[in-house]
Amino acid sequence: MEDRNLQLVAQELNIKIGQVNATALLLSEGGTVPFIARYRKEATGALDEVAIANIRDRLDELEELDKRRASIIKSMEERDLLTPELRSKIQNATALPELEDIYLPFKPKRRTRAMVAREKGLEPLANAIFSFTSKDPLKDAAEFVDVEKGVASVEDALAGARDIIAETINEDAPARAEMRLHWTQNSFIDSVVSKGKEIEGAKFSDYFDWEESVKSAPSHRVLAILRGENEGVLSVKIAPNVEPAVDKLNRRFLKQRGPAADQVSLAIADSYKRLLGPSMESELRTQLKERADAEAIKVFTQNLRELLFAPPLGRKRVLAVDPGMRTGCKLVCLDEQGALLHNDVMYLLGNAQAEAARKFLSLFDKYKMEAVAVGNGTGGREAETFVRELISAKQLPAGTLVIMVNESGASIYSASEVAREEFPDQDITVRGAVSIGRRLIDPLAELVKIDPKSIGVGQYQHDVNQPALKRSLDDVVMSCVNSVGVELNTASKQLLSYVSGLGPQLAGNIVAARNETGPFKSRAQLKKVPRLGAKAFEQAAGFLRIRDAANPLDNSAVHPESYSVVDAIVKDLGCSVSDLIQSGDLRAKINPSKYVTDKVGLPTINDIIKELAKPGRDPREPLNPVKFSADITKMEDLREGLKLEGVITNVTAFGAFVDIGVHQDGLVHISQLANKYVTDPHEVVKVNQRVNVRVVSVDIGRKRIALTMRD
Repeated sequence: MEDRNLQLVAQELNIKIGQVNATALLLSEGGTVPFIARYRKEATGALDEVAIANIRDRLDELEELDKRRASIIKSMEERDLLTPELRSKIQNATALPELEDIYLPFKPKRRTRAMVAREKGLEPLANAIFSFTSKDPLKDAAEFVDVEKGVASVEDALAGARDIIAETINEDAPARAEMRLHWTQNSFIDSVVSKGKEIEGAKFSDYFDWEESVKSAPSHRVLAILRGENEGVLSVKIAPNVEPAVDKLNRRFLKQRGPAADQVSLAIADSYKRLLGPSMESELRTQLKERADAEAIKVFTQNLRELLFAPPLGRKRVLAVDPGMRTGCKLVCLDEQGALLHNDVMYLLGNAQAEAARKFLSLFDKYKMEAVAVGNGTGGREAETFVRELISAKQLPAGTLVIMVNESGASIYSASEVAREEFPDQDITVRGAVSIGRRLIDPLAELVKIDPKSIGVGQYQHDVNQPALKRSLDDVVMSCVNSVGVELNTASKQLLSYVSGLGPQLAGNIVAARNETGPFKSRAQLKKVPRLGAKAFEQAAGFLRIRDAANPLDNSAVHPESYSVVDAIVKDLGCSVSDLIQSGDLRAKINPSKYVTDKVGLPTINDIIKELAKPGRDPREPLNPVKFSADITKMEDLREGLKLEGVITNVTAFGAFVDIGVHQDGLVHISQLANKYVTDPHEVVKVNQRVNVRVVSVDIGRKRIALTMRD
């Protein structure tokens, strides 16, 4: 069964069976997706992370299918129902619906109308009618009238026979397969407002009288309608037109005309209405929800990847401002590593600005600040204007960076156990301001401390399958963390926990060892960390960096298992590792094929040479902050036709939300993203992208801003 699963995955993903087999083996040995993709290219044929994750997920699905298959076989064996033919059908089923259809006639079920009819002895009559051997059903039914058995009349006998026929039709695997396809291709999703819910459910008003083909319904509309149904606002029906579906069943089961056909026709209609139709709707609802979930999760993960890959300011000292008007702006001074040096508060209302300026300038000078991070919450634009005016007045250096930072989720962090552990003696306002400043220094390192669902880049993320969402988000976070690499001596426990092979326990052990014995001098020292064994070291070492290590390779993506390759290269060239890193001429002399062995192939050699050119390079783009219009700070300042610069904060299936500096994001509908037709917003925009937009309309009452990116 296992070999067949590997073959099936290879066919479905159009990958060689050897690649699937090697990937499955590495996964079974505890290999993570980033590690396998980066350091086991020879084994997998250089499969990327997406392909490896797809293999993993599909093999998991097939494993669950095999478990269900085994459960069905065991159940049927225990009841002595398993014939060789049935066993073969069950073994050859490749999808869960197909497997369940085979099992349905034998599945233990609650007492049904067909069961009752069989107990009354009506099965022979049902068989005669359904096989069209009964030429006069009324006459034949009369023979089954038996008051003691509960069959009081001919019509009672015929009704019972039809119940048996209806259940037989419902349990016919080919018929169910045909209906499943018909429902998938021809169903509509209809929603109407529930009585008396018009005002309470106003946010679902677009769907108060809605009909759309299931086949083309986008995920965001499906999830919105299903949420409306769950909240009791909408009444939802998912089904195709009745007549075409029943016609298909008639063509399948009505083999003759005549009196028996009339009874079979009634049984078909009853089966569809009472059994087969509801079963298909339940299946289709599940399928539709899974499809919508998958699309929403895909959107979320794409957005999260872009957010985590946001350009970092880097190792600079930052004065962070968590804006507030009535309660004041919280100020925190952070060093190059994001460590808290000082916190204070300034007030910008009324006559307090002079004192605020004095305090701000004093802190900026005393702690040798190099940049200012301002949260984009309420009062953010006012705080930004205040700082820029200090620059204009030449009280701050002319080149001082003042950058608005998206503070979504900062309040979640500030109240979290992680924040309390980091700053046990500070209140939530200080912790929130620290988070804002650190997001500027290194967004990835700070955002990993927050549940991704709280960051504000999702689409109905609380409605989708939560285990599937968590797995996808964990994959993305791990992928981003390992792509960038982690500085071993400064990384938080939360950041280290996403390094391949580590997890929370080992990450905590590393931090404890670092605190106890001081900074790590080499990657090899990791082996002394409690419970960090050879397997964990193999998985993690290549993704960890040690700045200023004695061996320059410890600050690169070259894995320790390949250090011997570099040693051989420098020996042949008569130079040091540092010489090799600094000299392009030396690297040009390397003949990769010379160092190929049965364990190290060309892909690894080429990766090593590429890494030596820029050891420990950060794949993230340089910081290029958006510059909001100084005259536009609130919705009331907007007018139709106004052109502005903004930054994309969220991308959904229906468009993109853009921060234009007025405390309310505007929406660029998918139809307004480009001059061409766009099917997927991610084709043209991404989170954190700077864009130029034009205001189409402003609805202050509903807090809605419509924007366009079209010429």
